[in-house]
Amino acid sequence: MNDERNPVAEETASDSAGCGNGEHERRSHHSDKVKSSLINRLNRIEGQVRGIKGLIEKDTYCDDVLNQIAAVQSALNGVGKLLLEHHLKSCVIERIQEGDTEVVAELLTTVNKLMK
Repeated sequence: MNDERNPVAEETASDSAGCGNGEHERRSHHSDKVKSSLINRLNRIEGQVRGIKGLIEKDTYCDDVLNQIAAVQSALNGVGKLLLEHHLKSCVIERIQEGDTEVVAELLTTVNKLMK
């Protein structure tokens, strides 16, 4: 890894919705707006999952439960798409600019997992 860093680029990266790429710890640095959006979506999904559990406990018709499961899967895909978009626009670009092209293989592996 190149030790010569651009402090202006680092400052800009930490202010945006980017991911850190420290050697010891990798962390996301999402803006408050992005983080809030992700958390709100996940809270709704969590409620939906609890609702599905309740439907099963009440012996709800299987097709109705399956439709709710499909809705949760779609909502999770939406969270994944939002996170992937911000990851591409920040983390991936930053790491490529730093000369770390391994991020492409990492990204392809992750996208393959998301598309299963």
